[in-house]
Amino acid sequence: MKKDLKELESLIKKALEEKEILVDSVTYEKNSGNYNVLSVVLDKVGGIDLDTVVEATNIINPIVDQYDFTDDSYILDVTSKERGDYNE
Repeated sequence: MKKDLKELESLIKKALEEKEILVDSVTYEKNSGNYNVLSVVLDKVGGIDLDTVVEATNIINPIVDQYDFTDDSYILDVTSKERGDYNE
């Protein structure tokens, strides 16, 4: 990677702070397949809905593009921390 992922996470956290959106994790996984994934997992007090995830994605995307942390192609995956809890 060209730049530090922790620094990118810090930039994203700062940008989402005023929206009271919490960043649970930022990870980058190199796949042996056809794609790599930059995953940003979000949370918010009281839960996070799809509109908030979309709003956060619109904030995160230009930060990631400008930060330019890798030369590899990748997919930006912005999700809610609760994404696996819908089957309850």
